[in-house]
Amino acid sequence: MAKKSSVEKNKHREKLVKQYAARRKRLKALAEDQNLSAEERFAARLKLAELPRNSSATRIRNRCEVTGRPRAFIGKMKMSRIAVRDLGSRGQIPGLVKSSW
Repeated sequence: MAKKSSVEKNKHREKLVKQYAARRKRLKALAEDQNLSAEERFAARLKLAELPRNSSATRIRNRCEVTGRPRAFIGKMKMSRIAVRDLGSRGQIPGLVKSSW
């Protein structure tokens, strides 16, 4: 298992991303709009910079849903390779056949 604090910190980031998504999208569109003046675009960039850093989607780390492990994450299953192997060996993942010979 991963440190509980790391998993909780990531959950907090996910919550912040949802909370600020609309605001970030609107400010980003204003900052990249070439029809606006340079001052208006710069003001939008400053407003964007004032938002919490953890409200950016790139700050979220993919973690295993079972163990919280941050590495060797399989996106399709939302689990780490170790969790997939364990659950696959026990036959708890539908459609997954683990070979053994």
